[in-house]
Amino acid sequence: MRPLFHPSIEDITVEGILHALSDPVRVAIYADIAASECSQNCSNFLQVSEKSIPKSTLSQHFKALREAGLILGERRGVEMHNSSRCTEIDKRFPGLIAAIIKAHRIQLEGKASPGHGARARSAGRGSRSK
Repeated sequence: MRPLFHPSIEDITVEGILHALSDPVRVAIYADIAASECSQNCSNFLQVSEKSIPKSTLSQHFKALREAGLILGERRGVEMHNSSRCTEIDKRFPGLIAAIIKAHRIQLEGKASPGHGARARSAGRGSRSK
Protein backbone atom coordinates (compact mmCIF):
# COMPACT_ATOMS: atom_id res chain seq x y z
CA MET A 1 0.00 0.00 0.00
CA ARG A 2 1.26 3.43 -0.81
CA PRO A 3 1.68 5.97 1.99
CA LEU A 4 -1.00 8.56 2.69
CA PHE A 5 -0.33 12.18 1.76
CA HIS A 6 -0.63 14.73 4.57
CA PRO A 7 0.44 18.30 3.75
CA SER A 8 2.66 20.14 6.18
CA ILE A 9 0.91 22.86 8.15
CA GLU A 10 2.74 25.52 6.10
CA ASP A 11 1.26 24.10 2.88
CA ILE A 12 -2.36 24.24 4.10
CA THR A 13 -4.27 27.10 2.49
CA VAL A 14 -7.57 28.82 3.20
CA GLU A 15 -8.61 28.11 -0.40
CA GLY A 16 -7.86 24.41 0.02
CA ILE A 17 -9.84 24.25 3.26
CA LEU A 18 -12.82 26.09 1.78
CA HIS A 19 -12.77 23.92 -1.34
CA ALA A 20 -12.69 20.69 0.71
CA LEU A 21 -15.53 21.89 2.93
CA SER A 22 -17.68 23.17 0.04
CA ASP A 23 -19.28 19.73 -0.31
CA PRO A 24 -22.19 19.17 2.14
CA VAL A 25 -21.19 15.56 2.85
CA ARG A 26 -17.55 16.48 3.50
CA VAL A 27 -18.40 19.33 5.86
CA ALA A 28 -20.77 17.02 7.78
CA ILE A 29 -18.04 14.37 8.03
CA TYR A 30 -15.47 16.92 9.13
CA ALA A 31 -17.78 18.50 11.72
CA ASP A 32 -18.26 15.06 13.30
CA ILE A 33 -14.54 14.31 13.29
CA ALA A 34 -13.68 17.74 14.70
CA ALA A 35 -16.22 17.31 17.52
CA SER A 36 -14.84 13.89 18.46
CA GLU A 37 -12.23 13.39 21.15
CA CYS A 38 -10.79 10.33 19.39
CA SER A 39 -10.13 9.21 15.84
CA GLN A 40 -13.07 8.06 13.74
CA ASN A 41 -13.17 4.95 11.59
CA CYS A 42 -14.21 5.57 7.98
CA SER A 43 -17.05 3.07 8.25
CA ASN A 44 -18.68 5.33 10.88
CA PHE A 45 -19.67 7.58 7.98
CA LEU A 46 -21.47 5.15 5.68
CA GLN A 47 -24.59 7.12 6.64
CA VAL A 48 -24.19 10.93 6.55
CA SER A 49 -27.05 13.42 6.88
CA GLU A 50 -29.57 10.59 6.46
CA LYS A 51 -27.95 9.55 3.14
CA SER A 52 -26.13 6.31 2.40
CA ILE A 53 -22.63 6.94 1.09
CA PRO A 54 -20.92 4.24 -1.01
CA LYS A 55 -17.47 3.24 0.28
CA SER A 56 -15.80 4.40 -2.94
CA THR A 57 -17.35 7.86 -2.63
CA LEU A 58 -16.50 7.98 1.05
CA SER A 59 -12.86 7.25 0.20
CA GLN A 60 -12.82 10.22 -2.16
CA HIS A 61 -14.31 12.50 0.52
CA PHE A 62 -11.67 11.43 3.05
CA LYS A 63 -8.93 11.93 0.47
CA ALA A 64 -10.13 15.50 -0.19
CA LEU A 65 -10.22 16.27 3.54
CA ARG A 66 -6.78 14.71 4.08
CA GLU A 67 -5.14 16.47 1.12
CA ALA A 68 -6.59 19.82 2.25
CA GLY A 69 -4.84 19.21 5.57
CA LEU A 70 -8.02 18.98 7.62
CA ILE A 71 -7.56 15.41 8.87
CA LEU A 72 -4.83 12.92 9.62
CA GLY A 73 -5.50 9.40 8.35
CA GLU A 74 -3.89 6.42 10.01
CA ARG A 75 -4.12 2.83 8.86
CA ARG A 76 -4.80 0.34 11.66
CA GLY A 77 -4.83 -3.07 10.06
CA VAL A 78 -7.56 -2.95 7.43
CA GLU A 79 -9.25 0.07 9.00
CA MET A 80 -8.56 3.74 8.37
CA HIS A 81 -8.87 6.05 11.38
CA ASN A 82 -9.15 9.80 10.94
CA SER A 83 -8.56 12.60 13.38
CA SER A 84 -8.89 16.35 13.06
CA ARG A 85 -6.00 18.77 12.69
CA CYS A 86 -8.08 21.60 14.24
CA THR A 87 -5.44 22.56 16.79
CA GLU A 88 -2.72 22.88 14.15
CA ILE A 89 -4.97 24.75 11.72
CA ASP A 90 -6.20 27.10 14.44
CA LYS A 91 -2.59 28.16 15.09
CA ARG A 92 -2.16 28.97 11.39
CA PHE A 93 -5.65 30.44 10.77
CA PRO A 94 -7.13 31.43 14.17
CA GLY A 95 -10.90 30.96 14.35
CA LEU A 96 -11.37 29.75 10.77
CA ILE A 97 -12.41 26.16 11.51
CA ALA A 98 -14.58 27.15 14.48
CA ALA A 99 -16.40 29.72 12.31
CA ILE A 100 -17.00 27.22 9.49
CA ILE A 101 -18.30 24.55 11.88
CA LYS A 102 -20.54 27.08 13.65
CA ALA A 103 -21.97 28.24 10.32
CA HIS A 104 -22.57 24.60 9.33
CA ARG A 105 -24.51 23.99 12.57
CA ILE A 106 -26.60 27.14 12.08
CA GLN A 107 -27.41 26.03 8.54
CA LEU A 108 -28.45 22.56 9.76
CA GLU A 109 -30.66 24.05 12.47
CA GLY A 110 -32.35 26.23 9.85
CA LYS A 111 -33.08 23.21 7.66
CA ALA A 112 -34.46 21.31 10.65
CA SER A 113 -37.05 24.01 11.41
CA PRO A 114 -40.52 22.78 10.41
CA GLY A 115 -41.79 24.48 7.28
CA HIS A 116 -38.56 26.42 6.79
CA GLY A 117 -38.17 25.47 3.12
CA ALA A 118 -41.85 25.92 2.29
CA ARG A 119 -41.95 29.44 3.76
CA ALA A 120 -38.85 30.48 1.84
CA ARG A 121 -40.21 29.12 -1.45
CA SER A 122 -43.70 30.63 -1.06
CA ALA A 123 -42.27 33.98 0.03
CA GLY A 124 -40.05 34.01 -3.05
CA ARG A 125 -42.96 33.29 -5.39
CA GLY A 126 -45.17 35.96 -3.84
CA SER A 127 -42.58 38.67 -4.23
CA ARG A 128 -42.01 37.87 -7.92
CA SER A 129 -45.66 37.97 -8.89
CA LYS A 130 -46.29 41.46 -7.54
